[in-house]
Amino acid sequence: MSNQTIDTQKLGEYLQKFIPQIRDDLSAEKFAGGQSNPTFKLSSQGNHYVLRRKPLGELLASAHAVDREFRVISALADTDVPVPKTYVLCEDESVIGSMFYVMEYKEGRILWDPTLPEIATKEERAGIYDSMNATLAALHNVDVDAVGLSDFGRPGNYFERQVSRWSKQYRASEMDTIADMETLMKYLVDNMPEDDGTVSLVHGDYRLDNMMFHSDKPEVIALLDWELSTLGHPLADLANQCMAWMLPSTGTMQGLSDINRADWGIPSNEEYIAKYCERTGRTHIDNWDFYLIFSLFRLAAIVQGIRKRAQIGTASSAEADARGELVYPLAAMGVNLIKSR
Repeated sequence: MSNQTIDTQKLGEYLQKFIPQIRDDLSAEKFAGGQSNPTFKLSSQGNHYVLRRKPLGELLASAHAVDREFRVISALADTDVPVPKTYVLCEDESVIGSMFYVMEYKEGRILWDPTLPEIATKEERAGIYDSMNATLAALHNVDVDAVGLSDFGRPGNYFERQVSRWSKQYRASEMDTIADMETLMKYLVDNMPEDDGTVSLVHGDYRLDNMMFHSDKPEVIALLDWELSTLGHPLADLANQCMAWMLPSTGTMQGLSDINRADWGIPSNEEYIAKYCERTGRTHIDNWDFYLIFSLFRLAAIVQGIRKRAQIGTASSAEADARGELVYPLAAMGVNLIKSR
């Protein structure tokens, strides 16, 4: 077995117990992209489904939590957050070699470049960003008690726990000493803002290419890739999205730092944040630079994990080597933001 292939005969025999429409003609095609949980399009009898699995091989503790993904997507089924229907979570690793779940396959657009070059008008680009904003607000407005997710994470001290978690994850995948990462870890500990008591469901990796848009309208129809979701502080998601736009528009990870957003119909950070605050009833944001610096550090720690998995051969795509090297510029951006304060 490998991260790129699946034994469809054994998988089909298992899934027929839960999805009667699946027959012996089951096929599996791996989606391109993504570094974390390998994702496949399943097809049988003209019907399609999506399978997400844990990677094979040695994994970092608590990473690749497809069971948590399954739980949160299932819990959000009747909320304003657009998510696919879920079918089954399989924790029996003997079926395909690792834990996996199967969910609905939705037809739509995945947009990878935040400049949205494939979109014809400024108005539609503005609509796409507004739908992203509305979806984020809907997520943070979810009543976690009502959807059965009150125990999905520990409330309080979210950023303190996150800095500790990602520092440990970084140390577990560390390959050489990176001075800027050392600076970021010290800064985040020394400048931790006082917990304001705000708790919501957070996605953990909220960005353009982790959602699917309607084929003909600027509307999010599915928010995807919930591996890092938990109970936490909503501003972590907002900062993560705004942080990504600080990157240049070219490269392995694309941002918006070198384009004139108004010319493209794309809102400024200030406009985007103001709309989010309006939708969530927030009047202001304190400590914004801290949240951006944390987001840069966390992403650097994540890509360091990709870099380590590329070294030991468990990364799920050929782009892993290039993406892993981004730990250096991401850490440097965080340090430059500290210096500019």
